[in-house]
Amino acid sequence: MLALLFLVFSCKGKVKEDLAVPGYEMEQGELKVSEQAMNEIVENISSPIEMAAIVKELGTPFSSRYLSNLDNISNHESSFKMAYHLGILGADLGYLNVYEKTGSSVNYLAAISKIADGLKISQFFDFNTMKRLATSSHNIDSLMFLSVHSFNLMDDHLRLTDRSNLSALMITGVWIEGMYLATQVVNEKPDTSLAQYIGEQKVILNDILLILKNYQRDSQFADLINDLETIKVEFDKVKITYQLGEPVAVEKDGMLMIIQQESSSVEINDESLKRIIEITSRIRNKQLTV
Repeated sequence: MLALLFLVFSCKGKVKEDLAVPGYEMEQGELKVSEQAMNEIVENISSPIEMAAIVKELGTPFSSRYLSNLDNISNHESSFKMAYHLGILGADLGYLNVYEKTGSSVNYLAAISKIADGLKISQFFDFNTMKRLATSSHNIDSLMFLSVHSFNLMDDHLRLTDRSNLSALMITGVWIEGMYLATQVVNEKPDTSLAQYIGEQKVILNDILLILKNYQRDSQFADLINDLETIKVEFDKVKITYQLGEPVAVEKDGMLMIIQQESSSVEINDESLKRIIEITSRIRNKQLTV
């Protein structure tokens, strides 16, 4: 089921329509990020449940302390904040679903629905169905699938209606909340594999910054970029090396394909990890309150 959910996160559709959302105006003359570039970056970013699944596999108990406070994000007026916090809530919902906290997830579903309505993408978020699924732990697989699929559709629609800026913010929100979860866990329960997984996020951060800098003439984007650049300083100290393995033959859609196997090793020292933990927490908490 988790493998299927990760696959769904990268499945993209094609819809086009004119749609204006109040509260945000694009700067004139910005470059348009290509759909191919966005797809490649999205496919490399953890889905709203992946980081939570990794944390659970370590035997880490559930803690509501890792979740965002809904009181801080329920009444944002700007599209910038709504899109960013939509990603934050998506990661939180993934965490709740992975730990089967269906009762608590209803509140987060309601908050997501409200934000989606503000961004005029609520047609892709079936709140009533997901609320019904959340009333029983027996439906957790269906709830997880529908949650991730809904975020896929909302992300698609933002990009395919010329609102890639908001899509980029949603993706950033998912990433920073996933990072917050992982760094808080590794800070309380040191684990080499989780520390290395955090180190691998160096590549993802570079991709996110590449997209966000397309909109840096907007002061809100510029502020977010400056924050993320402070993490990048520490990630630049992380060393990632790749080794090619033996190619393997796999069947896909009735065709034989040759896949090049690749492994990686991550070197991250304790001081860099400590700084990444501190900066991630500061940025995440700042962006939830400003």
